[in-house]
Amino acid sequence: QVQLVESGGGLVQDGGSLRLNCRASGSSVSVRTMGWYRQAPGKQRELVATSASGGSPNYGDFVKGRFTTSRDNAKNTVYLQMNSLKPEDTAVYYCYARASTILYPTYEDYWGQGTRVTVSS
Repeated sequence: QVQLVESGGGLVQDGGSLRLNCRASGSSVSVRTMGWYRQAPGKQRELVATSASGGSPNYGDFVKGRFTTSRDNAKNTVYLQMNSLKPEDTAVYYCYARASTILYPTYEDYWGQGTRVTVSS
């Protein structure tokens, strides 16, 4: 199985920035798609940014150039640089990966426990 370890959430002022990190760990992890989703109270979980291995990132429509995702494939790590944050960005941000391992070779979807991002007005 694959474990996703997230970090970087916190409290930031309107217009501020945060950088989220997520690392996938396991036995010889092979990651295809990796990225971020978010869920605000009373709302559905929505795409923030994902990136297939060797492909271009896929961003949610709300991002509008404010967020940038990147991957370090050697470290099985994905980053989310969030700039110009707004109060409506307040949500729990979940790391996502579609991955497999030598001990568990089937590709499946994995989720982190989430890291909370709060943007104050």
